[in-house]
Amino acid sequence: MKVNTQSVNFVADQKLKDFIQKKLDKLELFYDTVICSDVFLKVENTSEKENKIFEVKMSVPGDEFIVKKQCKTFEEGADIAIQSLERQLKKRKEKLRAYS
Repeated sequence: MKVNTQSVNFVADQKLKDFIQKKLDKLELFYDTVICSDVFLKVENTSEKENKIFEVKMSVPGDEFIVKKQCKTFEEGADIAIQSLERQLKKRKEKLRAYS
């Protein structure tokens, strides 16, 4: 799957990008027709500890899923967002099977 990673207000290191790529590749086990994913990593300038925003926009044929999570680290945000995407993809696949 093609993953486009964009970081806003900072420069993301390759280790973080590889982590995100590996996590998103696992989603193909649940739904194999994923076209591409756009990942946006943002850091807010606030005094709060949860100032990192992880946003994923995943394109599948006929639909698009968007998940946005705010956490202390990007890895934690990625885990939570990908769990949410996994549920959405499973739900979509079940609906498609029901119509077939």
